Amino acid sequence: MKRDARKDELEKLGREVERLRLLPRPEIPTQDLERLRTEVLQLRHEFYDHMGAWQRTLLARHPQRPYMMDYVRLLFEDFHELHGDRAYGDDPAMIAGFAKYHGRPVAVIGQRKGRDTKQRVALNFGQAKPEGYRKALRVMHLAAKFERPVFTFVDTPGAYPGIDAEERGQAEAIARNLREMARLPVPIVVTITGEGGSGGALAIAVGDRVNMLENSVYSVISPEGCASILWRDSAKAEMAAEALKITARDLSQLGIIDEIVPEPEGGAHLDHEGSAALLDPVLDRSLRDLLAITPRALLEQRYEKFRRMGQFFESVRT
Repeated sequence: MKRDARKDELEKLGREVERLRLLPRPEIPTQDLERLRTEVLQLRHEFYDHMGAWQRTLLARHPQRPYMMDYVRLLFEDFHELHGDRAYGDDPAMIAGFAKYHGRPVAVIGQRKGRDTKQRVALNFGQAKPEGYRKALRVMHLAAKFERPVFTFVDTPGAYPGIDAEERGQAEAIARNLREMARLPVPIVVTITGEGGSGGALAIAVGDRVNMLENSVYSVISPEGCASILWRDSAKAEMAAEALKITARDLSQLGIIDEIVPEPEGGAHLDHEGSAALLDPVLDRSLRDLLAITPRALLEQRYEKFRRMGQFFESVRT
């Protein structure tokens, strides 16, 4: 909580310096204002560089973070959304369709949370139902049929846990996605843009390259859920966040993700265009590298990539 207070103080100080700098006749000399501005920027940089897991979780959940459709608008062309899973219905929490990326036809898939309360309730806060995952898989199969690479953008607290979703086979839908993505014969580039929560995230995250934005998180369970299970107290979420190793830096060290995508100073929520500009070269490089690999080798590398994940300890029998 002390870090949150310090963040608020830094933001307030930064706004005050900018206000003074924009005055027609500032009372403080221009050179002193520039020095103050530089010092505030340096303090802000140090603060964001040393944020803990819980602070990054809060940033990952920020309602003004760029969502998948923001990146589609800024990085892709001619996006055409497809609807429905051809079995039950359409899930607005999952977006899937085709677009062009640097002139190349690709498939684009991701979750949608919504900006305000009304949108978020309608979209289940980005928690997809079985028809959402089946719709995503339908588009992936179409992409494979026409040899189009797949880009996925992950931002969800998890799969929708309602009774109706369970009745329609939530677990089966997620499991089928995992299996089918593991053997999809086209390049798959995954980007964790906000929250990567549990199987709901993994269901569209089995890829050849898995990238994470600097202030995103990726975990088997939310910090609050973990704290409730381990300590029977969701208020210990900050402690759980540190123990779970959910940040991009932790997961890179553990070999779970391939690359950390930097964000604009202060977080992606402050500059959508800047965030997209930083993500673009990472996506382009990832795709170019994967297109140089044959489909057979691609599948073998993808299989080995996920088989290598995790640490296992076995006691020696005497």
